[in-house]
Amino acid sequence: MSAALKTPSREDFASMLDESFSAADALEGSVVKGKVVAIEKDMAVIDVGLKTEGRVALREFTGPGREGVLEVGDEVEVYLDRIENALGEAVISRDKARREESWVKLEVSYEKNEKVTGVIFNQVKGGYTVDLDGAVAFLPRSQVDIRPIRDVTPLMGVPQPFQILKMDRRRGNIVVSRRTVLEETRAEARSELVANLEEGQTVDGVVKNITEYGAFVDLGGIDGLLHVTDMAWRRVNHPSEVVTIGQQLKVKIIKINHETHRISLGIKQLLADPWEGIEAKYPVNAKFSGRVTNITDYGAFVELEPGIEGLIHVSEMSWTKKNVHPGKIVSTSQEVEVQILEVDPVKRRISLGLKQTLQNPWEAFAEKNPSGTVVEGEVKNKTEFGLFIGLDGDVDGMVHLSDLDWNRPGEQVIEEFKKGDIVKAQVLDVDVEKERISLGIKQLGGDPFADAAAAGDVKKGAVVTCEITEVKESGLEVKIVGTDLTAFIKRNELARERQDQRPERFAPGEKIDARVTMFDRKSRKVQVSIKALEMAEEKEAIAQYGSADAGASLGDILGAALKRANKGE
Repeated sequence: MSAALKTPSREDFASMLDESFSAADALEGSVVKGKVVAIEKDMAVIDVGLKTEGRVALREFTGPGREGVLEVGDEVEVYLDRIENALGEAVISRDKARREESWVKLEVSYEKNEKVTGVIFNQVKGGYTVDLDGAVAFLPRSQVDIRPIRDVTPLMGVPQPFQILKMDRRRGNIVVSRRTVLEETRAEARSELVANLEEGQTVDGVVKNITEYGAFVDLGGIDGLLHVTDMAWRRVNHPSEVVTIGQQLKVKIIKINHETHRISLGIKQLLADPWEGIEAKYPVNAKFSGRVTNITDYGAFVELEPGIEGLIHVSEMSWTKKNVHPGKIVSTSQEVEVQILEVDPVKRRISLGLKQTLQNPWEAFAEKNPSGTVVEGEVKNKTEFGLFIGLDGDVDGMVHLSDLDWNRPGEQVIEEFKKGDIVKAQVLDVDVEKERISLGIKQLGGDPFADAAAAGDVKKGAVVTCEITEVKESGLEVKIVGTDLTAFIKRNELARERQDQRPERFAPGEKIDARVTMFDRKSRKVQVSIKALEMAEEKEAIAQYGSADAGASLGDILGAALKRANKGE
C-alpha cells in the first residue's frame, strides 16, 4: 500500500481558510452568479457559493418592461456588496447587478453611436427618467418628440428606442433623446416618400395643422405646405376659411425641394383658371357690381367673381374727394358698382373706377350753369391768386384777383373777404377736362368801360366833367361824372401854363372839365387832361376869330372878339 496521506495540520487549515476568505473578499463589488434556493414572502434567498446566503427583494427582478415570475432553482446574477453583514448573510443586489451589466453594454452602444432600448417610468423636473435595463437615464422634455407634446402618459411604460447623448460613469449620469431617433426615422421615411413624388402630381392628404400663412398637409408620413395663396383663386384672408384640421383633400404638388424635403402644395391649381378669357368677360368701359374685399392706403380691392379681383385706385374713387383715405369712401363687404378701366391678363390685374359710375360733377355743373349764370356759395379759401368758393355738387370755383373789382387792385379787394362769407359770382367758364370753374364777382356790376362806350359819352377827344376824389403831389385822382370810370390827371396835365400846374390849386369834391386823351377798352385805360382841353379851346378860338399877331394870347384873342361882338360886327 502507498504511504498514508498526510493529515493536514492546524497551520494547513489556517492557510486554506485564509485563501478562502481572500478569494471571497476579491468577489466583493462585482457581479456574481447565484441560485434561487428559496422564496420567502417578498424575498428570494440566493446562494452565491459562499458560506452564507443572501436575500434580494422580489421587486428587483421586475420593473418597467420586465415582467416575469422568479422560481426556485433559477440561476440569476447579483451584485455582491459584502460577504457577510451583522446577521451573517451576504449583502447582494439584483438592481446593482443589472446596472453594472447595463453600463457596460451602454458604453459600447455609446461608442458605436447605436440606439438603445428603454422605458419612460417617471416624471422629474425638466424631463423624465428612463430605465435602460437597470441603468437610469434622464430624458429632457425637449428631447421627447419632434414637436412639443402636452401628455406623455401614452409613452410611459412602453419599451422604445433612444439615442444616448451623453454618459458620465463616474457621476452616474446618462442623457438620452427620443427626438433624435424620431427625426432620423422621419428623415429616412421622408427621403423614401419624396423620391416617389413628382411635381404636378395629384395626391391625397389630411390637414394636420393650420397657421396664419397656410396649412400643413400630411401626405402619408411627410408634410407639405399648402400656402394661403394657393388655396383658392379668390382672396383668402385666413386658411381656416378654406380648410379645417383633419379634413381630407386632394392637392397638387407644385414644387419639391429634394435637399430640404420641402413640398409646396396647391388646391386652386386643380380648378379652372378664372383669368382665362378675362378680356372678353370684362371689356373696358363696361360696368359691373362687386364686393369690397380689402381696403389699403392706395385704394380698395373689389371681387367681381370668385378668383377675380380688381383695384379701385384712390384717384378713381371720387370726383371731388382727392386726399381722403379710401376707407372713408367705401367699407369692407360693401356692394359697389364699378367701371372697367383696364385689363392686364398677363399681370392678372384689373383697374376699376368708382367715380366713373357717377355723373361728372363738373359736367353736371356746366349743364346747369352755363357762362353768365349767377351762382352763390361759401368762401372756402383765400390764396395769393384768388378766392375759392364752394358750389353745388361739391365742387369749387375760383375767382381770380383780376375778377374781383373793375377799378381796384385785386390784392386790395381780397382783404375784404373772409372764409365762411356767402358771396355771389358770375360763371365765366367751366373746363370739364381740367375740372376748373372760373368765376367773377366784378362782372355782377357790369363793365364800366363797356357801359361808357355804349353810351358814347366817353371817347377820345370828348370833353367830360370830373369830380376830384384825391389831391396828390403828382396829380389828381378823379372820377368821370355819370360813369364808374376813374382816371388820374398828371401834374403836367393840370394847365397849359407851367405856373398853373399846381395840384394844391384844387380840392377834393371840386368838379372840373377835362378832355379825354385816351380811351382803350382792351387795356382798360382812360386818360383825361385839363391842359389838352385848354389847348383845344385856344385852337378853336384862333380858327374862329383869327389874329394878326401870331404871338397873341388866348386872352387877347378873346378880348378882341368881345369888342367886335359889342360893336355888332
